[in-house]
Amino acid sequence: MNSRPAYGQPGWYYSLNSFFRKRFGEPVYKIPIDAGFSCPNRDGTTGFQGCSYCYNPSFSPFSDRGEGVPVAAQIERGKKKTRPLRYLAYFQSYTNTYAPPENLKKLYDEALSDPEVIGISIATRPDCISEEIITLLEGYAKRYHLWIEYGLQSAHDSTLKKINRGHDTGSFTDAVALTRNRGIYICAHIILGLPGETTEMMLETIDLLNTTVVDGVKFHHLQIIRNTTLAEQYARKKVAVYKKAEDYIPVLCDCLEQLSPEIVIHRLASQATSKELLIAPHWPESAGQIAASVEAELIKRGTWQGYKEHGMPFTRKTP
Repeated sequence: MNSRPAYGQPGWYYSLNSFFRKRFGEPVYKIPIDAGFSCPNRDGTTGFQGCSYCYNPSFSPFSDRGEGVPVAAQIERGKKKTRPLRYLAYFQSYTNTYAPPENLKKLYDEALSDPEVIGISIATRPDCISEEIITLLEGYAKRYHLWIEYGLQSAHDSTLKKINRGHDTGSFTDAVALTRNRGIYICAHIILGLPGETTEMMLETIDLLNTTVVDGVKFHHLQIIRNTTLAEQYARKKVAVYKKAEDYIPVLCDCLEQLSPEIVIHRLASQATSKELLIAPHWPESAGQIAASVEAELIKRGTWQGYKEHGMPFTRKTP
């Protein structure tokens, strides 16, 4: 069996926890924030129905939609009891750069006013970024730890059109190019098992992440959520999912083998926060059990993250 090379972090893949411990010497916890943003794919700018798979409350565990809870109060509520700790304010719900820069600054400043918050993580769409916004974020990155999370989902325009994503792959590559070399860490969200996609197509999405030189990735498996277009398609048997975790894990490991070993894994699988909203698949495994199964599969294969990079060295500049 091959032995895993030393990439500077423990484990068979580069986890976010390993990244934080390597950079800060201790864990860093993310506090999810609902800052009241909208989405251009729902308000009519790009579309009205949103992405076919998306119903935001299904993955925003502390959504304050409509309640107007201040950002600072959400952070205080989200803190753990043990002290002292370091936190990232995670602007999670909807599109968190979809506002004028002056409005964004007020929200980000409010989050960063807490002395235990060492930075922010901003989930957004690649078509909702601009030079003005990136310049604002670049200023924060000089003083704080900052991630921007771009929803890519797939490298294939045919798939993006099928799921009503509202942007193309070029929007993602343009956003990454605009963000690169600003001190900002870049994370991409992708979904494995999207309608019509083969494993080969998913691996092509991994190739795009490698060539654009992102810093992190969140893997999601396709989930069917109530109140979505995808739920209607699933009811008509037009869409399939990975019914069991053991069906998903080999595909995920194929992707990990092809992914650069320097890209941080923020998540291995989707995490719907509401069992009532989740139609399928219902896996009994916890996030920890999924992680253990992934490591077991890689050990069985004698492989690791980046194993199939053709032996080419991967050289990264600082963000």
